Amino acid sequence: PRHKNSAKITGSIDNYMIHLPLQASSNKYDEKNTLYIADSLETIENRVKIVKDLYPKAKFLNNHTGSKFTSNQEAMDKLFQVLRKHNYTFIDSRTTAKSVAKIASKKYGVRLLSRNIFLDNSKDKKYIQNQLKKAIKIAKKHGSAIAIGHPYNITFQTLKESKDLLIGLDLVYVNKLWY
Repeated sequence: PRHKNSAKITGSIDNYMIHLPLQASSNKYDEKNTLYIADSLETIENRVKIVKDLYPKAKFLNNHTGSKFTSNQEAMDKLFQVLRKHNYTFIDSRTTAKSVAKIASKKYGVRLLSRNIFLDNSKDKKYIQNQLKKAIKIAKKHGSAIAIGHPYNITFQTLKESKDLLIGLDLVYVNKLWY
């Protein structure tokens, strides 16, 4: 509701990701279209169909919050059945260490990527820069890393001021991370 033009803006963009609100351990994060573990397959299908209709070129979905949902096998089974049907790749934000996304991914043949680092759990420049350094270290060791941040001014400012840390690295869209 806060970004009423997002579907129109994405019409001219090829690479973007849909942030899908899933049930968190705390209900303080609930949004209007949050999916819950008790939702039926039909409810999940209808919600994803709305997303697909609004954003027809989207190939990637990731969870916004979702610690309760992503740790529930039954809920993730329903979601991944729908993701397979619509040929989405799921990017697990890993809001919980108990995520069962990997199990559901294998079970339903849905491509899965998982974030390695949250950049801005703290809205502090030094913290964000240290998280970026951790992501770089992971990327150098494993060949890639996924760092997730929010569109906070401090995050954008810190990333802009940290360009020198990225020398020698290739920043790519997630669609380039298929092995």
